[in-house]
Amino acid sequence: MTKKVLVVDDEKSILTLLQYNLEQAGYAVVTAMDGEEGKELAIREMPDIIVLDLMLPLLDGIEVCKQLRQQKIITPILMLTAKDDEFDKVLGLELGADDYMTKPFSPREVVARVKAILRRSQFQKEQSDDESDELDEMIKLGSLKVFPERYEAFFEEVELELTPKEFELLLYLAKNKGRVLTRDQLLSSVWNYDFAGDTRIVDVHISHLREKIEKDTKKPIYIKTIRGLGYKLEEPKEE
Repeated sequence: MTKKVLVVDDEKSILTLLQYNLEQAGYAVVTAMDGEEGKELAIREMPDIIVLDLMLPLLDGIEVCKQLRQQKIITPILMLTAKDDEFDKVLGLELGADDYMTKPFSPREVVARVKAILRRSQFQKEQSDDESDELDEMIKLGSLKVFPERYEAFFEEVELELTPKEFELLLYLAKNKGRVLTRDQLLSSVWNYDFAGDTRIVDVHISHLREKIEKDTKKPIYIKTIRGLGYKLEEPKEE
């Protein structure tokens, strides 16, 4: 079945170039030139992946990504930007983008990255299907409950508002409860991409998770920092 790619960019020349190269690679391509139209097409067309420019009229790429994730649309997103800005990179990934490319880039590189993301996405889906029979309906640690199949997590019976990557990180920690996981392990397993050794994105997500499940983030009882190594999620000794 032909995979569908939504490309959102306000530069006509880039849009045309990406559309041509993606179609030559065998993809069906839908395009938009502003954030509002891009968001609407993402909802209506249900593409397999979204190539999303950061700087867009009406709604910028970060806001489009944020609103889609709030609606629990988990389509993989490859963000494009003319900025080489660490803040934008981290913010985009925090909000649920799957990968990030800085302009200028070659169309071949974009096509290769799209293929890689779709391949990882398919592998994760197949792995999830294979493991579904083995997974308990719920993973419970203290007041924390994680439901892998429902993509939901609760703390003290209140549903947590998590971005897709926050949930995936929490689920990975929960499936490996009691094990020390290095930042590089978490980057590789949750993001499936080597961000040039940039482990700060892991620390940012851990910090956000702690804000949602720890009563005192300075004295965490769930997500422990193992100095010099990484993190581990463990059953709290006291509530």
